[in-house]
Amino acid sequence: MEPITHFLTGACMARAGLNRKTALATATVTLAAEAPDLDVLGEIKGRVFGFAHHRGFTHSFLGIALVSAVVVGFVYVIWRLRGRKVKDPELPPRWGLLFGFAYLAGLSHILLDYTNNYGVRPFWPISEKWYSWDIVFIVDPVILILLTLGLVLPVFFSFIDREIGVRRKQPAGRWGAILALLGVVALWGVRDYEHRRAVNALEARTYERADPIRSSAFPLWWTPFRWVGAVETRNFYATMMVDSTTPEVDPDGEMQVLYKPEETPVTRAAKRSYLGRVYLDWAQYPITETEPLTSGEQGEIVGYLVRFKDLRFQQPGRASRNILTGNVELDRNLNVVGENFGMHRGRGTGVPSD
Repeated sequence: MEPITHFLTGACMARAGLNRKTALATATVTLAAEAPDLDVLGEIKGRVFGFAHHRGFTHSFLGIALVSAVVVGFVYVIWRLRGRKVKDPELPPRWGLLFGFAYLAGLSHILLDYTNNYGVRPFWPISEKWYSWDIVFIVDPVILILLTLGLVLPVFFSFIDREIGVRRKQPAGRWGAILALLGVVALWGVRDYEHRRAVNALEARTYERADPIRSSAFPLWWTPFRWVGAVETRNFYATMMVDSTTPEVDPDGEMQVLYKPEETPVTRAAKRSYLGRVYLDWAQYPITETEPLTSGEQGEIVGYLVRFKDLRFQQPGRASRNILTGNVELDRNLNVVGENFGMHRGRGTGVPSD
C-alpha cells in the first residue's frame, strides 16, 4: 500500500488503546507502521537493485524485528533530545513494550501489502516465495476515508468536550480508531468474497476452445466489483475485465489474447540476466517483447531490447504505460550491456550473460 495508508493504520492502532499502555506509543507505532518501506533506499544503487530488494528483508517477519529496533532507537534519541518530556508524567515510556508495539505495527505493514497484487516475501531468508491476496489496489480510497474519519471525528468530539468543560482521564479517540480498523477488515471481507466470485467465473469457461491452466483476478482502485482477469492456457494468455456481480464472464469485445512468444537465444540471454531472474521470480503472468536495435542506413542489427511485463498490471483496452516493466539491452553477441526497471530504457549493470 502507499505510505499514507500505512501511517494512518499505525495511528489508528495507537489510538485504539496502545497509547494507554506507555508514553510515546503513538509516535512509535505510527513510524513503525511505515518503516519497512525504508527499503526504497536500495534505489540509491539503481532501479534494478531497488526492485530486487523491495519488499524483501524489511517486509519479512525476521526483518521487521530489526526495523522495529531502529524505530524505537530513533524515538529514544528524540525523547532524550527533548529533555525526556512526555504528556502524562504518570505514564512513562516502557521501552520493551514499545518494541513489541513497533513489531505489531510492522506486521500490519506486511498484512496491508499482502492484500494487494504486488505481494510480499514474509518468510525471507528461509524462503523468497511471493505471496499476495490480490483483493486491494495499492491505493484504496475507501480505506483512506475510513482511517481518516477514525482519527478526525474523535478529535472533533474531543474539542466539543473541552468547550463544555468535560475532562477525560484517558486519551480520546479509542472507539473511533477501533471502528475504523474494523471497517477496514469488513471491507477486506467484501473484497475477498467478490474476488472469489470473479476467479470462479474465470475458471468456469473456456477461451478460444482452450481450458485455462490457471486464472486470477486483480483489483481496481475504485470498486470491489470490477476486476482485471488474467487467464493462462497452453498457448496464450488472455486478459479481460470481469464483473463479479454476474455469474459468468462475457469478455466479447474486451478480451485480449497474447500468444506466448517463442523462446529464442535472445530471450534466453535476457532471462539469464540479473533483472531477468529477479523479474521472473516476482511476476505471475510474465511476457517478453523483443525489439531489434539497428544502426546506420542499412539498418544493421547492433543489439536487442527485451522488455519484461507482468499482465497483473495491464488493464485490457487501455494503453497506459506500465511502470513495473523491466528492460534488458543486449549487444549483437547477446551480452547484457544495460538493465533498467521502469518505463524508460537505460543502461545498467553491464553484467555479461552466460
